[in-house]
Formats: sequence, structure tokens, C-alpha cells
Amino acid sequence: QLYREARECLTLLSQRLGSQKFFFGDSPASLDAFVFSRLAPLLKAKLPNGKLQQHLKSLQNLCNYCTSILSLYFPWDGGEGRPPPHSVGSGEGEEDPHKRRNQLLSVLVGLVAMLGYAFLSGIVSIQRGGVGPAGRQPIAMEEEEEEE
Repeated sequence: QLYREARECLTLLSQRLGSQKFFFGDSPASLDAFVFSRLAPLLKAKLPNGKLQQHLKSLQNLCNYCTSILSLYFPWDGGEGRPPPHSVGSGEGEEDPHKRRNQLLSVLVGLVAMLGYAFLSGIVSIQRGGVGPAGRQPIAMEEEEEEE
């Protein structure tokens, strides 16, 4: 029954899309993002039971819809196996020369932010304590109460 309902849903989506580029005309809407997010994995993934995938592949307009969105918004992943545009021409051994510096700066900024928050909120405080006679630390209040 579940398979039958999924198959019917795909057929209805195909009928609604018709020959349009997107569900509501020539520009994508949130419905297009939602439908694509469900159809693309179903179309591209290797599934143990491919009955629903075969039905989707038989609906040519939905296949074209997915392929169009993949090539338009994900050109590096449109089935050609090309890397994203920002890494074209860079070898695998090459690395951002400032990567380590940026990582270190990120860690330091995060550490300063956490310490600043701890001090400003009162979680951590610094108290000046003097050294008593003979180099002994002064006794804390809790320890004084125990001695009495």
C-alpha cells in the first residue's frame, strides 16, 4: 500500500509539473526545493529495491526536472563527477597556505570569547590573596569554621 501511494504521488507530481521548468513557472519556489530534495536521492541512489526508482525514471519530466536543477544549482555534481568550481585547477597536494594560521586564530578567538564570558558572568573570578606569616596561605572561611 505504501509503495502504491508513493507511486501515485510521483505520478501526481509529474502531472502537476507538466512541461514547466518549475512547479510555479520559470522560477523556483520553496516547493521546488522540497520536491527536489526528495526526488534527487530517489533518482540517483542505488537502492536494494528499485521499483519506485524505476517508476520515477519512467516519468521523463520529473527526471528532466531533477537533471535541470542539478546542472543549474549543482554544476559540479550534475553527474560529470567534476569538483566544485572553487577547487578547479588545484592539485590534491596543494592546501590553503594560511589554513593553519586561520585554524589557530579561530581557536584563540573562541577561547578568549569563552573566558571573557566566564569572567563577565561571574562564573570565574580572580581574587588577590596575600601570603601569611611564614609563607603560609591564609585559611579559608570554611576551614576556620572546622577548626573552632
